Amino acid sequence: MRFLSLVGNSFGCSASGERLVSAARDGDVQEAKALLEYNPRLARYSTFGVRNSPLHYSAAHGHHEIVYLLLESGVDINLRNYRGQTALMQACQHGHWEVVQILILFNANIHKADYLNGGTALHLAALNGHSRCIRLLLADYIPSVPDFWSKLQKGDHKSIPDFDESGLREVINKTSDGGITALHMAALNGHVESVQLLLDLGASVSEVTVEDGTTIDLIGAGSTSLHYAACGGNVQCCQLLIVKGASLTAENANGWTPLMVARSWHRDGLENMLTNGPEEDLQVLPSPYLSLPLMSIVKIARECGWRALETTAPCSDPCSVCLERKCMVAVEGCDHEFCTQCALYLCSTNSTSTNNQGPPGSIACPLCRHGIVTYVRLPETRMLVKDVSRITNLSLSFCTCSSEILEPEDEPTNMKIPFCKPTHRVSHSASSFRSLSCQKFPSFKLNSSLCLGADVSSSVVPSRSLRSHSPRCPGSSFRRTSSAQEGRKSSSWFCSLNHSVSTGDGC
Repeated sequence: MRFLSLVGNSFGCSASGERLVSAARDGDVQEAKALLEYNPRLARYSTFGVRNSPLHYSAAHGHHEIVYLLLESGVDINLRNYRGQTALMQACQHGHWEVVQILILFNANIHKADYLNGGTALHLAALNGHSRCIRLLLADYIPSVPDFWSKLQKGDHKSIPDFDESGLREVINKTSDGGITALHMAALNGHVESVQLLLDLGASVSEVTVEDGTTIDLIGAGSTSLHYAACGGNVQCCQLLIVKGASLTAENANGWTPLMVARSWHRDGLENMLTNGPEEDLQVLPSPYLSLPLMSIVKIARECGWRALETTAPCSDPCSVCLERKCMVAVEGCDHEFCTQCALYLCSTNSTSTNNQGPPGSIACPLCRHGIVTYVRLPETRMLVKDVSRITNLSLSFCTCSSEILEPEDEPTNMKIPFCKPTHRVSHSASSFRSLSCQKFPSFKLNSSLCLGADVSSSVVPSRSLRSHSPRCPGSSFRRTSSAQEGRKSSSWFCSLNHSVSTGDGC
């Protein structure tokens, strides 16, 4: 069974599976919806080689509607490809915040790291400067309280209600291979807004890289985020790090200080900054991407839903923003009511400003400019009832289940490998489907040693007489598709770091 999983779980459904992959990649919502209605198990399909699922493709290309369809079909939200990347990682890498928002609402795991470099979704978002994705990833750790930012800067963590300070620091300071944190990546590439947001949320400026023998560090082991900022050459990043306590005299394993790193990479504009430090009267404002009401609205959306059903009747008192959906939440303070989807949009897209009539991190109400700190659920808003009939086992069968196979004596009956069912024709009203005809494959035994990479033996190859009488399934295809070629183009995010350093273009 593991051998079949390694080749993509697509032995008998490659035709329909590749159609779903193409629809997910191209953003064809109608095609994807029709395919999933025909066979929800196609959501579990993965391509040959790179093992990217339709969820990976739709997340990487920012097609959030298809992502929602796939998740509603019951697909595993934390599916990995051959590099160990989840859909959340790919959405963060490309900055598709709408996809990240949906995945967070469906409780995607933000702690998973890829197999090659140990990087998480936070590393990928910081690497490319996607601050909106960063704040969505950390939404469950930032409580919706008015004085959160001021208390966090003073170190008064215990007085903040519902604040998991240790959990936040563990996530934000998590290291990948080589001891690289998300702050290192944002500082190297000169993403000022991402650096400021990470620092405001407690990212450590004292974390140093390590020599683990698995990465190529052209700056040197034992480097702080200021060393990386000096290599990148961004003045504002260096200012923010120094104000937050980064040491100007810290030496890495090569004996280099941040000033020496800047000189070696010809960052002449940092000479005065890294010698004398920033001006004494430098005042750092809160990050404009800090969003206090995000945690409250995310909790409400998970409990009560956030998308209106197509069959919902027109509302007599709709949301003041979209004028379509029913109001489900209210702002604590001004009592203005919104639908959950509009409230989510406001918290995920707006950037706070100093002119806002509220504490740092609050979002301006679009109706009265009152600073929104938290949302509350309206009394008439009902809790979401989970559908117990949702398919829980989406392991992709080859076509539709048939138990007429030869099974080993020492294996339980629940380990049967389904093949194609007997010949029959199915007709559907959807215009995108043709009549299908499928026949049974002959039974054969799989050598379990193949799962461990052993030499291929003849035990998995049918005899010549058996092959001559084996009917073929017209719905199957063993050709290598274009999706398999993407594995040759894939490169680790750490290559972006080395490219940035080697070219000297950190900004």
